[in-house]
Amino acid sequence: MHVVMLPWLAFGHILPFTEFAKRVARQGHRVTFLSTPNNTRRLIDIPPALTGLIRVLDIPLPRVDRLPEHAETTIDLPSDALRPYLRRAYDAAFQDELFQLLQESTRPDWVIVDYASYWAPAAAARHGVPCAFLSLFSAAALSFFGGPDALLGLGQHAKTEPAHFTVVPAYVPFPTTVAYRGYEARELFEPGMVPDDSGVSEAYRYAKTIQGCELVGIRSSAEFEPEWLRLLGELYEKPVVPVGFFPPRPQLQDVAGHEATIRWLDRQAPSSVVYTAFGSEVKLTSAQLQRIALGLETSGLPFIWAFRPPTEAITARGDGLPEGFEERLAGRGVVCRGWVPQVRFLAHASVGGFLTHAGWNSVAEGLAQGVRLVLLPLVFDQGLNARNLVDKKIGVEVARDEQDGSFAPDDIAAALRKAMVEDEGEEFGAKVKELAKVFGDDEVNDQSVLEFLRHLSEYIRKNEQ
Repeated sequence: MHVVMLPWLAFGHILPFTEFAKRVARQGHRVTFLSTPNNTRRLIDIPPALTGLIRVLDIPLPRVDRLPEHAETTIDLPSDALRPYLRRAYDAAFQDELFQLLQESTRPDWVIVDYASYWAPAAAARHGVPCAFLSLFSAAALSFFGGPDALLGLGQHAKTEPAHFTVVPAYVPFPTTVAYRGYEARELFEPGMVPDDSGVSEAYRYAKTIQGCELVGIRSSAEFEPEWLRLLGELYEKPVVPVGFFPPRPQLQDVAGHEATIRWLDRQAPSSVVYTAFGSEVKLTSAQLQRIALGLETSGLPFIWAFRPPTEAITARGDGLPEGFEERLAGRGVVCRGWVPQVRFLAHASVGGFLTHAGWNSVAEGLAQGVRLVLLPLVFDQGLNARNLVDKKIGVEVARDEQDGSFAPDDIAAALRKAMVEDEGEEFGAKVKELAKVFGDDEVNDQSVLEFLRHLSEYIRKNEQ
């Protein structure tokens, strides 16, 4: 087969789409991958053995008012308020490129889209090409929002005000705590459900993508969340196929510039270190960074922190860390600035815990390496992921103020010690080691990819008859 892939312009979307493209190509299929020039250079690394099967098309973004000139992903935006302008540029450039591909004499067999490409299914259908939605979100998170009509605020199960997001939906037939806290619901509602300056809402993008696709691939597995996958199939009324977790391989990550950190890790006790990172999407405030730093200090545990400066302008006093923080913790903690080889760090024998925002990519990478999860959800689906992981007794969530979502250093320290030091931590450790066989086993993940490809092939054969 020949498939076209359209990931959204965020690190947490381009990287897993790239890994999925490699796994598809290893099965002998051809992939045309749409990206932008900067993202190709900094994110997309195609092994020489696959260059004949994966074609990466660089698509320059058009100039859009208020969008910074060199912004090509969400991490390039100084403010989340600029996301709609990146979406507008994405829609214009990628829609036109897809139209050109569909006009070629050798049309693709499938178009595999991310949630943002809501215009792609209709465009592909006009040329007789089917679309599949590759979701990088868990089945639990997607199920919470209901089917496409609910996402559009129409019909049964529609959530039309923040309070609707704080309760478990009535259609969920099993016990769960998967719902948003009040502060999360209020932060989510406006930007997610109301049309923005791109012309449509985020919910609309999801809904139209799901409606137009023939099937949905979920970055999950039947071993991990079978109940949610069954429910999602009922809500979407179309095949929902788990595609595995396709984690990147640790041994392929370059550690250039981080050799001293690797040597420091080599000196630590097995499973004693907490790796701390909050992904590429989250923009933490200075106050939040200060509390996280003091929580790491109070915990008494060794740590590595993939540190990014606060959203506020960096002042003369420093980049958001408490005064003297690095000096006080020299030898016990390592603060890394800029890019870090996250998978290599997580795979190191000395790393036993992961303080994370509960983004699905990070959860998958952490569980693939069998590390304990300490969860500080901040935006998007992260609160839903955290509740699901706590339900399954494989994560500890940091306690928060129910009104405003604030947390104290002691809350960070208590959650870390619960996962890493206290008796309960042994249970977490045993469970995540078992789950590593599901999340991190290449053979298991490749079987899921093969099953997804079988669905694509069977659809083509069925419609050729």
